[in-house]
Amino acid sequence: MKRVLLLFIALMTVGNVAMAGDKNKKEVKKAPNDKEIEWISFEEAEKRMQKEPRKVWIDVYTDWCGWCKVMDKKTFTHPEVIKYINTKYYAIKFNAERTDSFSFAGKKWGFMPEYKANGLAVQLMNGQMSYPTSIVMVENFQNPSAIPGYLAVGQIEPILKYIGEDIYKTTKFEEYQPTAQSTWKEILMPMAPGRN
Repeated sequence: MKRVLLLFIALMTVGNVAMAGDKNKKEVKKAPNDKEIEWISFEEAEKRMQKEPRKVWIDVYTDWCGWCKVMDKKTFTHPEVIKYINTKYYAIKFNAERTDSFSFAGKKWGFMPEYKANGLAVQLMNGQMSYPTSIVMVENFQNPSAIPGYLAVGQIEPILKYIGEDIYKTTKFEEYQPTAQSTWKEILMPMAPGRN
């Protein structure tokens, strides 16, 4: 009986060590690449901002939002969008309905049942809860601007460049937009077999 108990304890110890190793592997952050946007947490963005200030792009979504999924599939997988965001921005994916609490910008943010959303999402979106919404912030998380709705590649390009190239410092967006040349072309998705 003692041997069985010792064997059981040994197996449990080995199993726990192996599981801890697997957990650590999952937490390793991937380096940015040209295949996908490097989405980071608010906490990570704050750390990186101290070393290298950048603009911040926040994709506010919910699990049930169909247009959020379309934007993930079509816009955020486009090679030019990926390259530009990874170069000029810190990108954060933010589930507006997350129920856990977290700290950001010196404040703790939690779920607000009256909005069915996290308090930070409510503040960033000025209480106008629609999904998807893109939030753009300049260095040091200043001046959040909410852009509600689905953004196709041709729509997101001038916004990314307007902020990313600091054009916003000298020109109003309404003046810039008509002159902005869209060079990123939509990638057409192949039709499923049997569909016309």
